[in-house]
Amino acid sequence: MKSVARVLVPLAEGFEEIEAVTIIDTLRRAGIVVTTAGLRATKVDGAHGISVMADTTFDQVGTADFDMLVLPGGMPGTTNLAENARVLAFIRAMHQQGKRLSAICAAPMVLAKAGVLGKTPVTCYPGVESTLGDAPFRADERVVKSGKVITSRGPGTALEFSLAIVEELCGAEKAAELTRAMIARV
Repeated sequence: MKSVARVLVPLAEGFEEIEAVTIIDTLRRAGIVVTTAGLRATKVDGAHGISVMADTTFDQVGTADFDMLVLPGGMPGTTNLAENARVLAFIRAMHQQGKRLSAICAAPMVLAKAGVLGKTPVTCYPGVESTLGDAPFRADERVVKSGKVITSRGPGTALEFSLAIVEELCGAEKAAELTRAMIARV
């Protein structure tokens, strides 16, 4: 029997609420175990004044507990992730362990700063492409799956991004079932 996928969603002050909540909700609807971790505390304020209570704090989690890391974007949330040495080390460790990484909006820049993108094709929020190093930028794609990395453009693509993660972790049938149940258009 296939084990249930486990995903970590770190929440830094200033995260993009639409992205984070869409990711968390959609993945949990698919039966994925999602753990949210506040960068500094369990109460985390989003970029637009919406506070979320995280399940734990980032200093309480380890890479062994997760199959995938999903980074929501938003500002200054993305900057707060990118400037956190523990987050960057966590990303590098997940990458070295061959685990999946995903990021939306400005957050692919955190993967780039961690040095895990290389020449991996990605997409991101318009204007962030200059922070991606050697990673080829796919401007015309709303969601890009490249090996074990999934990236997306921003708040308006959060549901597509989340369903791509469901497909990656649970299969196309589960993603299609959830797409129908949520009356999504992808």
